[in-house]
Amino acid sequence: MSAPVKTITAEQCRMIRNSIESIRPMSESVGLLFYGKLFELAPSVHSMFHIDLALQVQKLMGTLSAIVESLNGFETIRPKLEELGRKHATYGVRVEHYETLAAALLWTMNEALGADFDAPTSEARSVALAAVSKAMTAHANDSTP
Repeated sequence: MSAPVKTITAEQCRMIRNSIESIRPMSESVGLLFYGKLFELAPSVHSMFHIDLALQVQKLMGTLSAIVESLNGFETIRPKLEELGRKHATYGVRVEHYETLAAALLWTMNEALGADFDAPTSEARSVALAAVSKAMTAHANDSTP
């Protein structure tokens, strides 16, 4: 049984929103940096991507923005995340890939934000990523939407 996911606080939501707003002007380069790190950490996942990486970056940033906007009401986005998890499973994404993705994303945020990505912001991101991962993997192997 997995450990329970911590509840994200209002202050953590604020920190995450601020960090997303800080990277928005450089979202394309941040996204490319993220995928570079992801492929470095898990070279085998590169073959799961069959679309232009620039388009994938746009999809990633759109999803991250939607998640950030829903943090205060996480239950409203949970069904979409569960469906996204089922979809990703059809691409070959496994539960352990979510840990690698989280590591790559935290590394990328640290690189992009530098000193602004302090320990409390990193912790807030980790809590949010754990909640997202849990939602996406909860029904990843279900065959029905």
